[in-house]
Amino acid sequence: MRDIVLKNMAKDYRSNEAYKTLRTNIEFSGDENKAIVLTSSTPNEGKSTVSLGLAFSLAESGKKVLLIDADLRKSVLMGRHKIMDEVKGLSHFLSGQADLDAVMCRTQQAGLHMIFAGVVPPNPSELLGKKRFEKLVSDAKQNYDYVIIDAPPLGSVIDAAVIAKVCDASVLVIAANAVSYKFVRTVKDQMEKTDCPILGVVLNKVNMKQNKYYGKYYGKYYGDYGN
Repeated sequence: MRDIVLKNMAKDYRSNEAYKTLRTNIEFSGDENKAIVLTSSTPNEGKSTVSLGLAFSLAESGKKVLLIDADLRKSVLMGRHKIMDEVKGLSHFLSGQADLDAVMCRTQQAGLHMIFAGVVPPNPSELLGKKRFEKLVSDAKQNYDYVIIDAPPLGSVIDAAVIAKVCDASVLVIAANAVSYKFVRTVKDQMEKTDCPILGVVLNKVNMKQNKYYGKYYGKYYGDYGN
C-alpha cells in the first residue's frame, strides 16, 4: 500500500455543511447500504468531486471508507491529483496484473483508502463485469464501513449499470441547468433496471446568488458541491 496526498480538498463553510448533510442522509438510509455507486447523466456534472467529498466527510466522522475510482475510460480523479499512468490501479487489478495491496492507497485523511482507475483498458465494461470486481466490492464491505464508487456517466456508457449490480445503493449527481428532465429520467430508468435502489439526487453546480432557495434548503441530497 502506498501513501498519497489528495489535493484541493479545502472546502468553504457552505460546501462543508452540504457534504455533512449528504453524509447524514447516507447514514440514515440504513446500515445495509455500504457499497454506494455515484453516477451522472453526462460528463462534467461533478460526480467525481462529490464522490471524493462524500468519502472524505464519512472518514472525518470516524468511518472507515474505501473510495474506488471506477471510471476506467476517463478518470477525473487521476488527472486532478496528477496520478501518473505507471501507478497501478483498478484496471491492473481486474486484469490480474496487480494484487490488491499494489493498487491500494492510503490518503492523508485517517480512515480513507483509495483505489485509482489505472490505465485505460480496451474493455472497461467487461472488466467491471468480472467476478473479480464483484469479489473486490464484497470483500471491501467486510473491511470498511462504506465503499464509495465513482462510476462513469450512465448517460454515456453502460459501465455504471454494470457496477450498480454489485452495489447496495446509488446516488445520481445532476448539474443545475445542464441536462434536460427527459434525459435525467431516462438515466434514472436505466439505473432502476439494475435493481440497485436510488437513494436520492445531488443537485450540483447551483448558482447560489441566483438561487437563494437552494442556499436555505438542501432537501434530500441537495446542495452546492462545486465542480
